[in-house]
Amino acid sequence: MDYSNTRLDLRTEEPRVRRGSVDMPFLLLTLLLLTVGVVMVLSASFARAYYSASTNHSATYYFSRQLVFAAAGVGIMFVAARFPIGFYRRIALPLYAFACVMLFLVLVGGERANGARRWFKIAGVQFQPSEIAKLALILFDARMAWRYGEDMKRFRRGVLPFVAAAAVIIGLLVFEPHFSAAIIIILITASMMFAGGTRLHWFILGGGAVAALGVIVLTSGGYTSERINAWRDPFADTSDTGYQIVQSLYAIGSGGLTGLGLGNSRQKYLYLPEEHNDFIFSVVCEELGFIGAALILALFALLIGRGFWLAMHCRDRYAFLVCSGITSLLAFQVILNVAVVTNLIPCTGISLPLFSYGGTALLLQLGELGIVLSISRDIPEKRFFTERRQRRKREANA
Repeated sequence: MDYSNTRLDLRTEEPRVRRGSVDMPFLLLTLLLLTVGVVMVLSASFARAYYSASTNHSATYYFSRQLVFAAAGVGIMFVAARFPIGFYRRIALPLYAFACVMLFLVLVGGERANGARRWFKIAGVQFQPSEIAKLALILFDARMAWRYGEDMKRFRRGVLPFVAAAAVIIGLLVFEPHFSAAIIIILITASMMFAGGTRLHWFILGGGAVAALGVIVLTSGGYTSERINAWRDPFADTSDTGYQIVQSLYAIGSGGLTGLGLGNSRQKYLYLPEEHNDFIFSVVCEELGFIGAALILALFALLIGRGFWLAMHCRDRYAFLVCSGITSLLAFQVILNVAVVTNLIPCTGISLPLFSYGGTALLLQLGELGIVLSISRDIPEKRFFTERRQRRKREANA
């Protein structure tokens, strides 16, 4: 991609070009979605928190923790927005290595829950290394694509190193097991290769290989086969494999056009599992209805669209790759979460960004959006208006 047409002649009185301000539309959309998400955590979680002995029967247990993490995450977002993109390029390889080490260590000493080892528990707070792995892979893939340039069209540069980097993470995730995160890693890799300039025929071959692997998994029986059967006909076993998605569909259907009203969900009273986490969008549909849910999805669409707009206006190739990668990750998670709760795809554990309960995931999501805000400060148009405001202030004070 040629970025030369985005360059502006910034004629200033000072020889050093200052960074511009953060992109306000992206920032305001992020804060608005975060605020609505925290409110929905309160509405979706208070019944389970009140009836659970592990929360000391405090109805605001999940909400108060999410509020603290949201406030801390906003701070992290603004800190991340202050570091230039060169900083993230320098830490890409160490962060990727750190993520791989953490994924290995969680297999050895992680917390086991529901037959999986995915978390570390530190001071009562659960921490998922897979969340770091997503960001680390974006920064690392962007660094490789930035270095290889036109060589991305060759298999040796544009395919092999990206597949190898993803394979290490996916292999560790499979042993946890954490298949939903593995799916996200595959999608991240594909999007970074596409943005970097890998030839399209490699995606066709890769898609065929993934499809063949999917057929093998589906015909092998076991847990995955049960998930597929539950997806195809969830009402065939409403008390076991289809229970979760059936309760989700009940919640969505109960909302109708305008919803039952904020706080008036019925399915959250211990009928719908993970109502404040992976299935929080079902509660959104039940309480706010089709109109409210559509408005929230519209806000996500605006945020994602703004992220890609910022990526297309970057004059730095690495910044473009990182911005498009983080925005793609946000889009993947929103689309997959909504697809799961509406039974468009088989049920798997994918959270809704800025909405689902989870402290470390929220901190990292806001940190990733902070990187996008940092990139927005170096877009020539942003710097032009910042320089013009500063020049006018100097003229007014003269």
